[in-house]
Amino acid sequence: MEIGWAADPVELFFLHIQGSGRLRLPDGGVMRIGYASQNGREYVAIGRLLRERALLPPGGATMAGIVEWIRTHPEEGRALMRENLSYIFFRELTGDGPLGALGVAVHPRASVAADPNYVPLGAPVFLTLDRAEANGLWVAQDTGGAIKGPNRFDTFWGAGVAAEKTAGGFAGNGQALILIPPSAADRALANP
Repeated sequence: MEIGWAADPVELFFLHIQGSGRLRLPDGGVMRIGYASQNGREYVAIGRLLRERALLPPGGATMAGIVEWIRTHPEEGRALMRENLSYIFFRELTGDGPLGALGVAVHPRASVAADPNYVPLGAPVFLTLDRAEANGLWVAQDTGGAIKGPNRFDTFWGAGVAAEKTAGGFAGNGQALILIPPSAADRALANP
């Protein structure tokens, strides 16, 4: 069942990457949508492809940089977007949201997506990065197709222009400490 039609294929593409968003309706209203399911295809990061193909300068693989490249090269941009075969299916959201993998609302500057093979969902995560705005305590409340590995996190910044600017250009290096009870740490160390 369709819940909406997108007027802009580039915005739709990034909606699939984000996994949730807001649709502006023809009558001016807004519908919030969130992740319902996925087609099972592996996520391909087109920013990485642009970097590997030397189509963007170093540091240029921000969301804004990628969007600008796609819009400046519309035919090549459509072909590039088709290289990511991962497709998200959405549902309308009501109440608090967007919802993370735990089925509860994620919160700006508090929730991160993590790989549940390495980080238990619901665990507090203390980040120390070379980007001060992300340093501090977060909670692993979501997962994502590009969030794979033991030290990979995606911080949630909320909605709006400022959040888009921060999230769209955010990359940081550093450490993450997963805070778990001592008994859980003992069990993990005993059964590597």
